[in-house]
Amino acid sequence: MSTWLITGGAGYIGSHVVHELQLAGVGPVVFDNFSAGLHSRVPQGIPVVDADVSDGDALRNAMKEFDVTGVVHLAAKKAAGESVDIPLHYYQENVTGLQSVLGAMVDTGVTNFVYSSSAAVYGTPPSNPVKESEALNPESPYGETKVIGEWLAKDLATSNGLNWVALRYFNVAGAGSEDLGDNSVNNLIPMVFLALEKGMRPKIFGSDYPTPDGTCIRDYIHVVDLAGAHVAAVKKCEAGTVNRAINVGRGSGVSVREVMSSISAVIGRDIAPEVAPRRAGDPPATFADVELSRTELDWSAKRDLTDMVSSAWSAWEFSHR
Repeated sequence: MSTWLITGGAGYIGSHVVHELQLAGVGPVVFDNFSAGLHSRVPQGIPVVDADVSDGDALRNAMKEFDVTGVVHLAAKKAAGESVDIPLHYYQENVTGLQSVLGAMVDTGVTNFVYSSSAAVYGTPPSNPVKESEALNPESPYGETKVIGEWLAKDLATSNGLNWVALRYFNVAGAGSEDLGDNSVNNLIPMVFLALEKGMRPKIFGSDYPTPDGTCIRDYIHVVDLAGAHVAAVKKCEAGTVNRAINVGRGSGVSVREVMSSISAVIGRDIAPEVAPRRAGDPPATFADVELSRTELDWSAKRDLTDMVSSAWSAWEFSHR
């Protein structure tokens, strides 16, 4: 059995990746400082290293102790709006932290790497669906840190033989089980749930975009499908050289108003969203071209918006009992 170190493995996405790797016969080791991760998300029997990715010694020791085959790097800050306000913190966490992880890999001879990237590297795309060959034009420090991460991986492939896949996530939602829900209020669906819990009307930021219903369109992907893409990337790395970025989405767009309607249907009442002014930096539409994920990873998303919303709602209710 191969062993992969999962940085951020106790987080929302990381815990699903750990679970799916287990099912696929890969041995995960969780490396997390628990600033956002939860001990309760880590399955029993999975080794845990409670440390920050800035701690190179802890990384090297873990890679040696567990005879690590590769690293899935998920530990990062991820709120684009927040990154505009505190860019130094984002560069420290997302770039310096990544340098620390890659340095430890070089020092211990670990050459397989799956990197958590983002559709934020594209900024506002000139057309949809967005292909991986599209020019990278990030519009936030967060997006910039993800571009730099891909550059670092590419450069280490040249200098040190790093074998890497960067997965460019689109909008992640849902839960694999009630205890693995998304507790981030930076994401649309939890933001709606939080507003409802407070007795407030959820907000739609802008209804005058050049889209069929006037609201922004995004590519939403179920977190379990996303975790499956990580398993496929791990297997691809183990099978041979990859060295490329790959979109991870469903390949179709869903509008904010459609998400609101789906939430109303799932919870059984009209949530009556209200329209607020546009937010700066929100592109009208972004969704993925997913051909590469099919051909390179032999992977495709299976779950739809209703699956995402219903599983997210079950997890939200479970965590708020």
